[in-house]
Amino acid sequence: MKLFQQLLVAPAALGLLASGANAADLNINGVSDYAASEEQVTSITQFSDVYPTDWAYQALANLIERYGCVAGYPNGTFAGNRAMTRYEAAALLNACLDRITEVTDELRRLIKEFETELAVIRGRVDGLEARVGELAATQFSTTTKLKGKATFVTGAINSEDDADKSVYDALSFSYDLRLGLKTSFTGKDLLFTRLRGGNMKDGSAFSGGLRKLDVSGMSGNTMEIDRLYYRFPVAKGLTAIAGPLARNTESLGMKPTAYKVKTLNMFGGHWGTPGVYNKETGGLVGLIWKQKVAKGKPKFTAAVNYVADAGEAENSDPTAGGMFGSNSRANTTAQIGYGSKKWGLAFGYRYGQCKAGFGTGFYKAQDCVKGTDVYSNNFAFNGFWKPAETGLIPSISAGYGFSSLEGSDVETLASWMVGFQWDKIADTSHKLAVGFGAPQYVVSQKGDDPDAPELAFEASLKLKVAKKVSVIPAVFYLPEQSQGVDDASQWGGVVQTVFKF
Repeated sequence: MKLFQQLLVAPAALGLLASGANAADLNINGVSDYAASEEQVTSITQFSDVYPTDWAYQALANLIERYGCVAGYPNGTFAGNRAMTRYEAAALLNACLDRITEVTDELRRLIKEFETELAVIRGRVDGLEARVGELAATQFSTTTKLKGKATFVTGAINSEDDADKSVYDALSFSYDLRLGLKTSFTGKDLLFTRLRGGNMKDGSAFSGGLRKLDVSGMSGNTMEIDRLYYRFPVAKGLTAIAGPLARNTESLGMKPTAYKVKTLNMFGGHWGTPGVYNKETGGLVGLIWKQKVAKGKPKFTAAVNYVADAGEAENSDPTAGGMFGSNSRANTTAQIGYGSKKWGLAFGYRYGQCKAGFGTGFYKAQDCVKGTDVYSNNFAFNGFWKPAETGLIPSISAGYGFSSLEGSDVETLASWMVGFQWDKIADTSHKLAVGFGAPQYVVSQKGDDPDAPELAFEASLKLKVAKKVSVIPAVFYLPEQSQGVDDASQWGGVVQTVFKF
């Protein structure tokens, strides 16, 4: 029974005392016995006739242990079933009121002693209440968080080809802006909506071919929705994902790389294996499974997803598009991975219909008519390792990709990369990344033998100039024949300034 509840019944007890009954109506012997017990009991177990199954057991225990205002009879009983006399009620009430007075006096002394500190705390609480009220009044949603990223890009290309110089050698200044809305209805699900705008596709050298940056993608200085999907748990360790605008590389069990400073798309976006991780986006359905293990232990992951390319997924004409049709321009991607945050290995596979893309590289898609029995099988092997402590030894990431094409003059393709990344250079928050490898090249084709692959490389320095601001200067080199024809080699320099909010 709560203390304030005891006080509520006090008037009733006092009413009994003032009801005018004479001493003959009272059990004077019982009152004498009750009063003879001078010491209050300290535990309900001291009563021999009170049991946990009694309906008032917990209330009586609270009165004894919290407030110490219950006494029993000298024989060690409480006699809970006998009627209470008005004298007994008065004795019980007096004991509890005395205890309340003691607590109140003690609290007054404490309040007096700490009145300065209490005033400070009271002021802080009032301030917090005002701020919480302001946030509640101005928030646009109780279930949604907004995160933004703006990237300024400036740089130029130096090409050995005179025709390229007339197009790409000027210094360009462009941008990319992303606004991500993360909404959860249960705390375990995610509705993801992303708005994106930019102008890098409006003439920038860094928007196409092997020169394409990982951040490139938009044009026209207009905002549009480029991601919209819903992810939710369906069983222990199993998550489903579906949406009209989702990407296959964002629907995996693991990202098998430690190469996180992104410059060229071929290294930072496709992990050197664009045949499988081609970043296809459209109508997607998929499943992701992650093994439940102790924190820090390696685990298995598995994922599979199907993407009908944007442009086909929303088309109701079966001769031009649709989901799960012969004209969907579809990609089916699967991955099996094993590892932890310190190391990992993954095998990936993608089946591509006619016209399905091959990521960044000279070879974009089979030269075929949609709906024909033309397809590709693509394989990827990726792995990474991080040192136990950051320092002189960098993390290492590697990937090798292989593609087999049906119905094309090009029969097989391959690519590979190795990336090194140093975190916390000289005990700072800056990072250095160096990647090199062979961009997508022809292994075999009908007719003439293909040329030998040549190396490309990049070096990027990520300077953290503020908590949410980074500057990433980078240089890169692209070899001859990197576009599938006798192109001249190219050097490039670019500076990305990234703002997160």
